[in-house]
Amino acid sequence: MKDNMSNLIEDLFHGNLRLDESIQPKQAEYREINSQISDIMQNYKAMLPDAEYDALEQLTDLIGRSTSMYVEAAFEQGFRTGGRLIIEILRKG
Repeated sequence: MKDNMSNLIEDLFHGNLRLDESIQPKQAEYREINSQISDIMQNYKAMLPDAEYDALEQLTDLIGRSTSMYVEAAFEQGFRTGGRLIIEILRKG
């Protein structure tokens, strides 16, 4: 167990721990939803003048950035909650 922990600590120190790159939602419809989003955006690109499509892309980029910030905050909160849970378990053990 110690070797796994020291590798994790080293990876964290060296910036090699990229949890966001290994996230794969388990819901079966995840890929289908992303495919639908891509198809809809392609339809808008074909229908809209360039300026309007650029505005739509800017909106979707902002939504993506906002969602990423929310997910980051949720991760941090979950991590802190897990840490507090471990501390409580160890104190009472």
